[in-house]
Amino acid sequence: MNRKLSRADNLIHQFDTVLRTLVPHAARATRPSPATEDVRDEPLSEEERRHAAGLMRINHTGEVCAQALYQGQGMTARLPEVRGQMEEAAQEEIDHLAWCDERLQELHDHTSRLNPFFYAASFGIGAAAGAIGDNISLGFVAATEEQVGKHLDDHMVRLPPGDHRSRAVLRQMAIDEAHHAQLALEAGGARFPAPVKFGMSLMSKVMTKSVYRI
Repeated sequence: MNRKLSRADNLIHQFDTVLRTLVPHAARATRPSPATEDVRDEPLSEEERRHAAGLMRINHTGEVCAQALYQGQGMTARLPEVRGQMEEAAQEEIDHLAWCDERLQELHDHTSRLNPFFYAASFGIGAAAGAIGDNISLGFVAATEEQVGKHLDDHMVRLPPGDHRSRAVLRQMAIDEAHHAQLALEAGGARFPAPVKFGMSLMSKVMTKSVYRI
């Protein structure tokens, strides 16, 4: 029999998720990284290494934001099935978080120092969306994943030609994000109008510009 979690249990779980999200190297993936031993890079120049690390740092912070978004939405979602869907998607986002962190270590670089700020902002947005209604919350997931998918496609093109390991990670992430977006729409998520998506795109540009080097 499954034990119903108390409020204290939930708070401990939430705190553990925050730590695993924000503490470097703390996230643990449930799936192996797509950058397997068979995927090998060609020699990268120092400039190419820094550029690849900048792009992977952006993607890592994007996963920090996704984790906070799902956590915030899960706390305020009204329907149990919606809350469960948020938790399942969040677990796959932890895989992405761990993969990006691992790749940054391989590139001898660091995660963004701005992650706590972006986590807090995304958590607030997620909680607000969930409080408005499950259809808006799910619609926000779909629109967010659509934006993430565009970033991933762009980054796969912009990565150095010889960086096959980062590209393998982003390719699987893009597949997962598209699946999350489709599930959110099928569950009743509202389709956001173009002006709202444009505003979300502007916000994401603020994140990408600041995180590339910091």
